[in-house]
This record gives sequence, C-alpha cells and structure tokens, in this order.
Amino acid sequence: MLTLVERGGSARSFLVETLRHEELIPTVKANLDRETGVITDEGTNYCKLNTEFPRHDTVDHSREEYHQIDRRIGVNVNTNTVEGFHSVFKRRMRVVYRQCEEKHLHRYLAELDFRYSNRPALGVEDQERASLAHVGTAGKRLLYWDSSIN
Repeated sequence: MLTLVERGGSARSFLVETLRHEELIPTVKANLDRETGVITDEGTNYCKLNTEFPRHDTVDHSREEYHQIDRRIGVNVNTNTVEGFHSVFKRRMRVVYRQCEEKHLHRYLAELDFRYSNRPALGVEDQERASLAHVGTAGKRLLYWDSSIN
C-alpha cells in the first residue's frame, strides 16, 4: 500500500504489488505536481525521488530520528501525517471491518481516502460529506451476488 498525503489536505492511496522503486516512482510521478517537495522515511525504494522532484527530504527512523527542521526553508520534516493515516486505516480494519479479502482492499482504501479528504478539519461536516458521497453514486449500481443461490 502506498499513500500520498498532503499536509492539511487530502490523501490518495494505491495498492501496489511491491514497494520497489520501479513501481513506486511512476505512481508518485503520476500523482504529484513536479514542483512538490516530497518527504519520506529512509527506505531505499524512495531513493530516486530526488531526481524527479525539486526537494526530497527524509527522516531516518533507524537512528530514532522522527523529525527535523529543514533550515533552508524552515519546514518541519516528518512522516507523521502519513503514519497517522495508516494508523487510522489499520484501526478501522481491526475494529470496524474485522475482515477483508484482498480483492476488496482497494475499496476500503478509497473509503478512507474519501473520509480523510472530506473531514471536519478541512471544513467538510457530516451533512456535506453525505451529500458528496451521494453525488459519487450517481449512475452506479450496487450489485450483490450470493454464489450459493442459483
């Protein structure tokens, strides 16, 4: 799973086969503006991001580094936002959904992306979020298939 989160903004998650840079880099390039500064952990799978984006900062968790201040631009460099997103996802899977087949995982991720991108901190309250969800269903049918029924 790869999640791109904008601080103070929206999130977008992707199911990827592997976390190798050959698969990650095209996905990141296709979904981020070329002028974006990227922050990741120390994983080697992100090493080529510095050639694709003007700024690629990292935090090295193996050295117990969880944030740092980039003195050039005065930004707190950390991965707390995306780690918080993943924490909420894991908790929902454990507590709310309890079980999920891998073939449906993209649907659960899409729901959490929608909830995160339309949250009260961004000025979207429950009624507006419900309206947005309803608009998203236009022209779509929800089909239920029970394979035990002929």
